[in-house]
Amino acid sequence: MRIAYIAAGAGGMYCGTCIHDNTLAAALIRDGHEVALMPTYTPMRTDEENVSTGEVFYGALNVYLQGKSSLFRHTPRALDWLLDRPSVLKLVSKLGSTTDPKDLGWMALDVLKGEDGHQHKELERLVAWLRDDFKPDVVHITNSMLLGMVKRIREEVGVPVVVALQGEDLFIDDLPEPFHTTVIEEMRRRAMDASLFISPSRYYADHMAELLGVSPDRIAVVPLGIRLEGHGHEREPRADGSVQLGYLARISPEKGLLQLVDAFVRLAKLPECDALRLRVAGYLGARDVPYKDECLAKIESAGLSERVDFVGEVDLEGKLAFLHSLDILSVPTVYQESKGIFVLEALADAVPVVLPRHGSFPELIEETGGGLLTEPGSTESLVEGIRELVIDPGRRRQLGASGQAAVRSRFTDDANADAIVAVYRRLVG
Repeated sequence: MRIAYIAAGAGGMYCGTCIHDNTLAAALIRDGHEVALMPTYTPMRTDEENVSTGEVFYGALNVYLQGKSSLFRHTPRALDWLLDRPSVLKLVSKLGSTTDPKDLGWMALDVLKGEDGHQHKELERLVAWLRDDFKPDVVHITNSMLLGMVKRIREEVGVPVVVALQGEDLFIDDLPEPFHTTVIEEMRRRAMDASLFISPSRYYADHMAELLGVSPDRIAVVPLGIRLEGHGHEREPRADGSVQLGYLARISPEKGLLQLVDAFVRLAKLPECDALRLRVAGYLGARDVPYKDECLAKIESAGLSERVDFVGEVDLEGKLAFLHSLDILSVPTVYQESKGIFVLEALADAVPVVLPRHGSFPELIEETGGGLLTEPGSTESLVEGIRELVIDPGRRRQLGASGQAAVRSRFTDDANADAIVAVYRRLVG
């Protein structure tokens, strides 16, 4: 099949959605499909081999300037081309471009308006490339914030358009009024244009069906998959007898690092947890530096700095080494996570997880048997869940082995690609 996969760049950070999109596209290519992974806004940054096209559509600078000034809605393509250069967009990202909903509500609404928005020139360029150059059998759009593209693609290209649902509710919930209301209204209007939606979990399918005002039978649930290469080394007891508790996610309030720090401080006071250490890895944006400082201050005031390692952002090699170093992973998200790729990555290395009982986590634990669930927002429950695994190495091994077996059999990139292609084939007949 010829598949046009339209993804959203994340402004220079490692993004779980970008990594998944790239992994899936690579698996589809290995299976013999012709795939154009087309980044929008900024170039994609992924920790595996990047299979995206060199050209960026809906370049962030052009989208911003066209939204702000009518002058840029009529500029020649030569100037737009210069502003779309990957080197320019990467530089803008490094200089502090934002993905903060509080700053981008107007732009999100503008893009959702599609042919009626200020970026209609960008839309027509994308549609023309699909229609005249690539000529796909199906178009796959990475998330529902890009629903404004769908109507013109279906009109001009004449193929089914699948829209993935991948955690956009977190962005929508943070939009200030009036954009919060108007964005949802426009998404509901545009949702009728999509041929089908795809969700990584049943929880998120039900949640987004309500938000978009669509019937649940218009959303197919297709579990995510990860590439297994590099995962699955042999685990042996540590010479120093330590137990390594890890956190692997963006360092931000919604991901719950502060609650994990609170739990660690309490655990460190227990005699049975005197060998416990905390390791933290993940992207840190400029707006969340004060949040990290708050976490560090709690650790320092408890006198635990020597038992905590902040690794920072990690590439693929660093991520694999980080996972290899862990005995337990916990990311106690405050919001209800739609995907949880870090869960699959930990389980692929036989690292059991301790997670809040909300979002997609209950489904993942039920389907993999790879961890424990705790009460959302309860530090006491989180402490007890982690403590249970700290004091029982046999239980850790059993959960890790169960999770690893499940990931290897049902949550691989190849399994994800097979399931997605089955959806495509139903749509194209």
